[in-house]
Amino acid sequence: MEQKRTGAIVLAGGKGRRMNCKIQKQYLTLADKPLILYSLEAFEQSPIDEIVLVVGAKEQESVCQNIIPLYKFQKITAVVEGGQERYHSVYAGLKALQNCDYVLIHDGARPLLTDAIICRAIQGAIDYQACVVGMPVKDTIKESDSTGFAVRTPDRTRLWQIQTPQAFAYPLIRSAYDWLMQDESHQNGITDDAMVVERYGGPTIKLVEGSYANIKVTTPEDMAVAMALLKGWG
Repeated sequence: MEQKRTGAIVLAGGKGRRMNCKIQKQYLTLADKPLILYSLEAFEQSPIDEIVLVVGAKEQESVCQNIIPLYKFQKITAVVEGGQERYHSVYAGLKALQNCDYVLIHDGARPLLTDAIICRAIQGAIDYQACVVGMPVKDTIKESDSTGFAVRTPDRTRLWQIQTPQAFAYPLIRSAYDWLMQDESHQNGITDDAMVVERYGGPTIKLVEGSYANIKVTTPEDMAVAMALLKGWG
């Protein structure tokens, strides 16, 4: 039986405006290493077969000359430039993958990715074609109206906070993104890859366990939290 291949797309093209600094957040130093290094190392040491890194405009040369050789990555097969929106960047990554059967899509601003999370996501894609990593919410959630008044309190036992990686059979996610890019009206309100599959009419998305430590670094406060979590691992 032919061995199935799994690829990872790591998104590192965000501008990080909420970090209030001139350096893009994925290159900020976290415990003496650029933030993006943590995700790349996690995938490099995992069962993933290849990695496509999606970077911002005019960053390809710098990444190829500095980060990849310095840290001796062997699984990065392409460094491609992303687009204006997240879905443009994901699509660029999908087109750069080489003959993969499954793909994990991950935000490079989530540095505390583990091998266990990666393996659960891969298995979820194999078993269900589409899955997302997440965790049940801990807090009560209120839905508000446009004026800031609470209108509904969903049952929190059925609510999950969604993380990355999100994992899919490659033909499914590629077809869904081909469909998305053909008509801009499909793109309104899309915030993650699972929504693309949902709107495309794909299979029901399976939720698989991530980690409460698998945070996304968005603000300076998040950097402090990530540092504390890394020290806790040590």
